[in-house]
Amino acid sequence: MRKDFVHSKYTSEAVALLGKVIRMKRIERRMTAADLAERCRISRMMLYRIERGDLRCHIGAVFEAAKIVGVPLFNETEVFGIRGRRREVEDRLTLLPKHAHEPREVIDDHF
Repeated sequence: MRKDFVHSKYTSEAVALLGKVIRMKRIERRMTAADLAERCRISRMMLYRIERGDLRCHIGAVFEAAKIVGVPLFNETEVFGIRGRRREVEDRLTLLPKHAHEPREVIDDHF
């Protein structure tokens, strides 16, 4: 990630909210930060950063912490507006392009 990259307000607020929900669920389950960090196989400092909404945390670590404390991230029966079983969703997603490009600027070369 570039040092000068700035995330949108929406992204910053969403990550901060997810971190707070993870912390709240951890406390509800009476788990210490050390216990959750150990189960996630991350350091307590990384968990501290996740719970504080640090945008530089690895998404896999954030998802693992959310799963362990019971924060649902996706509804398997309705992902991206597709209703059905997981396999059907995965089959539909394989139809999406591997990468997207910005539309090229059309140059008016008529003189």
